[in-house]
Order: sequence, then structure tokens, then C-alpha cells
Amino acid sequence: MKRLNLNNTKLTISAGRLDQVPSGGIPQVAFSGRSNVGKSSLLNALTQRKSLARVSGTPGKTITVNFYEIDGRLFLADLPGYGYAARSAKDQAVWSTLVDGYLSGGKDIKLVLQLIDLKVGPTKDDEMMLEWLVDSRMPFAVVATKADKLNKTKRTEALEKLQNHPLIPKGIPIIPFSALSGEGTDEIRSFIGKVTEI
Repeated sequence: MKRLNLNNTKLTISAGRLDQVPSGGIPQVAFSGRSNVGKSSLLNALTQRKSLARVSGTPGKTITVNFYEIDGRLFLADLPGYGYAARSAKDQAVWSTLVDGYLSGGKDIKLVLQLIDLKVGPTKDDEMMLEWLVDSRMPFAVVATKADKLNKTKRTEALEKLQNHPLIPKGIPIIPFSALSGEGTDEIRSFIGKVTEI
């Protein structure tokens, strides 16, 4: 990913319907996680942009897949956050149809980055997502966000729990990330480059 021109990054489309999803062979990396887990912060860190992806003040408000095109060679797909209790049944159905349809039919998806709040640990919704990723054999890595929120002892314990979690197969990368310090940014960039062969 280092060879990509990060200055040539733009929000191409906010897809609220499956027929709006870009197709055409450009590799896609999807960002999955519960509302307020830090997807926007990770996207901004990876692209070295402070406000490319807006950090929402209202978790769970957006039900679109936002596609950020980098240098015409890679899409970063920001999936709408899940697990927001105040979302209506209708909105939950829309979310499910859009996200399930995208992930199930996305031939260009090369990797899913599953974000989990390291301090909170996997929620029931996270575990449902992990189970789906494993069952569908979708290539994925776990990004443990907000790693700076824990002291050294708690951080070690939290990472060990993730490493031993029954729904995270051995060999799946677990990368601690901090939007504050930038920890994990280069490692995630390198992993994306390796998987997408860019």
C-alpha cells in the first residue's frame, strides 16, 4: 500500500442500495464493526487525512456503505456500524439487507477488517459477525481499536482473550490500533498491501 498515492483519495459513492456498489475488478477492503468502534478514525489514519471519513456524533445514524477510492487502484469500504440499540426495526432490516448483500456478493472484496474495541472486548454483535466471517471463509483480520485506553496489564489480558477467542481462528492477525498514537497504522497498511497485492 506504500506505493499508492494517498493524496489521490476521495469518497466515490455512499451506496444505500446494492446496485450502487462499485464493480469492475478494483480490490475492495471492507471495514466492519459496531457503532462508535473507530472505523472513521482508522480510515483517516490509513489515508493520512484528518477528516476524510467523518466521525459521527450520532452512532448508528448512517445506513450506507461508503467507498473511498485510493489512487484508482483500491477501494476502502466503510460499512455502517451495527449494534446501535436506538435503531428502529425498519432501519435494522435495511442495514441487514445492504451489508449481507454486499459481503455475500462482493467478488472484489479481498479482505474484511473486523474492528473490536479492545477495552470492551467482543460484543454479541461482534461475535455474530466473526461467526459469519469464519463460516463464509472470508479473509479477515481483527483490528483491536482504542488500544491506548488500557494500561499495560489490562492490554495484555485483553489481547490474550482475543487470541484465545473460539471464534477467532489461530493465524488470524490481531492488530492493536490507536488513533491517538498511530500505533498499528503501518502494520495494517502493510497487511492490506500484502492481501490485495498492491
